[in-house]
Amino acid sequence: MSKKPRILIAGAGIGGLTAALALLQRGFDVEVFEQAEELRELGAGVQISANGTRVLHALGLADESAAIAWEPQGKEIRLWSTGQTWKLFDLAAESVKRYGFPYLMFHRGDLHRVLAAGVAARQPDAVRLGYRAVGIEQDGGGVSLRFANGASAQGDIVVGADGVHSVVRSELFGADRPSFTGLIAWRGVIDATKLPAGLLRPVGTNWVGPHRHVVHYFLRRGELLNFVGIVERSDWQVESWTTKGTHEECASDFTGWHPDIHTLIRHIDVPYKWALMGREPMQNWVIGRTTLLGDAAHPTLPFMAQGAQMAMEDGLILARCLADFSEIEEALQHYQEARRERTARVVMASADNATRFHNPALAQADTAADFVDREWQPHKVSDRYDWLFTYDAMGVRV
Repeated sequence: MSKKPRILIAGAGIGGLTAALALLQRGFDVEVFEQAEELRELGAGVQISANGTRVLHALGLADESAAIAWEPQGKEIRLWSTGQTWKLFDLAAESVKRYGFPYLMFHRGDLHRVLAAGVAARQPDAVRLGYRAVGIEQDGGGVSLRFANGASAQGDIVVGADGVHSVVRSELFGADRPSFTGLIAWRGVIDATKLPAGLLRPVGTNWVGPHRHVVHYFLRRGELLNFVGIVERSDWQVESWTTKGTHEECASDFTGWHPDIHTLIRHIDVPYKWALMGREPMQNWVIGRTTLLGDAAHPTLPFMAQGAQMAMEDGLILARCLADFSEIEEALQHYQEARRERTARVVMASADNATRFHNPALAQADTAADFVDREWQPHKVSDRYDWLFTYDAMGVRV
């Protein structure tokens, strides 16, 4: 573009900061508006596979991110009752060999701080705190973003990176209508030094069982452990990451499960619970000079561990499109076209994994072994993950 447009981003989460940094790298005028009074992320884990670490490298954050991550040796499947273990796939050097980039596990707050520091290094005043978006007005000449504090900002483009409860999305497309999946999630972080020595191997682990499953992996160089437990329940439908539960309720949801799971639950710092809502993939998330990014555009269930990475890919692709095309509307349409099929596939694959992790065949050890052997055959695992991990947000055609 002959004159770089001014870009307003609503939301300073992982996706919004990735977009901001990628845009600043390309010389755009960027301002990020965050509703929180403090720039921080929740205490939870996030898995970043090779397609995501590729983005971090493109942003110039390879060393900074690796320094605060944990690199697993691989991933395993374990049976809920007996602890029987199957290898899912190797990681570490194998990830770099096969996909070109590492597979890393982060405390979400650590990754967020690395991205925020990258933005601040290029434009120290790029992020404005205490600005909750409440409305949008646009015409052929520009767009205005209004905030709850009475302020407003004018620019050429608005990017809604304001999460699953996106105000920008509701302004463009009306009220959100999610459907309850019948699943609730428990999450918590554990001080790894308090766990019994030798309890866990240096891998990411998926425990599978009838009507529920558990995922755990280390964070922050192995100092912490992230715990996520998914349970089929119909009595809790609050979609919030900040609702506290109790250790007793969490343990009750995994009655009869392997003692290792109950050891982990006892050591969770604070167990949080939230309802998982399902949404059909959007076919359009661009109107005029306004677009969406990440969970605002394509919220997904967490069963492919790709939510944060889809937002990171979005941010980089958006910046590339705005740099490559001379007209704003054309650039935003190219961004949407480049992302629509891939993000929809992630949404559908994540929903499919829920049924796989909770299959009734897992109830008994004999039928469970046959089911796991069949569903996690090497060629099936490759079919499910290779297309994800090999994606190149810097090289894919836009």
